[in-house]
Amino acid sequence: MNRRLAIHAVLFLATVFTTLLVGAGFAADFQANEPVSLDRAWGIFLNLGHHPSMLLAGIPYSFTLLLILLAHEFGHYFACKRHGIDATLPYFLPAPTLIGTLGAFIWIRSPIYSRRALFDVGVAGPIAGFVLIIPALAGGMLMSKIVPGVALHGDLIFGTPLIMHLFQALVFPGARASDIYLHPVARAAWAGLLATALNLLPIGQLDGGHILYSFFGEKHRLLSRIFIFALVPLGVFYSWSWLAWAAVLFFVARRHPTIFDMGSLGRTRVLLGWASLAIFILSFTPVPARVGG
Repeated sequence: MNRRLAIHAVLFLATVFTTLLVGAGFAADFQANEPVSLDRAWGIFLNLGHHPSMLLAGIPYSFTLLLILLAHEFGHYFACKRHGIDATLPYFLPAPTLIGTLGAFIWIRSPIYSRRALFDVGVAGPIAGFVLIIPALAGGMLMSKIVPGVALHGDLIFGTPLIMHLFQALVFPGARASDIYLHPVARAAWAGLLATALNLLPIGQLDGGHILYSFFGEKHRLLSRIFIFALVPLGVFYSWSWLAWAAVLFFVARRHPTIFDMGSLGRTRVLLGWASLAIFILSFTPVPARVGG
């Protein structure tokens, strides 16, 4: 194994560990009918030396989320290969976050010259990931249960994207969202929706930024700034995290490399562009998560 592949493997295995840890915490809370507790995963970590098997409970969450992220990144990767664009395999980012990772990315090492190639690379990841989110959400929702008021308590209170509202209405008709306790597989689908929505923000070199440039060319720079500033009222009225995203994106993600071949996208790609907008709307929530009282 060469050094580059070793880096990919080590980061992936580390992300398996961090997501197993978070998933085991979610599973323990779910089995006990207790609200999500950040201390639960920390306690599992401290006891791993004596009870390493505790991590096994995190497999449903971890593997579901990693499959979604793999589908997303390999969607980008294979789109790059199709257009002869030099790109790396996915780099995973292990982290002690509320979902156990900072996600994953591929590094595109050669320029993208064609409008069609840019669009394909940008749209392939979110669509591939979303295709796996749907069955994960359906299966996870069927394994979820009713625990009155559970979603309003705990260390973290999770927002509910539109598509999750739709699945909750199908599986638990008449139930309040605050009474539905998500199974860890559904929680992994929620994490996938969060990653999808963030990637589809129409800003800079995010996936949504690539799609935006494909449609509007050099107007991308102005539109990116408008969408960055649109995050500010979201941060003021809904969740401070949008202010942090606005600041980061303002300094590092406003620009986009120039595409010289601006040939027509064609009807199919235009339809896929509308599909990506629908996916963004279905995945987005103004308050992804907030600290419980």
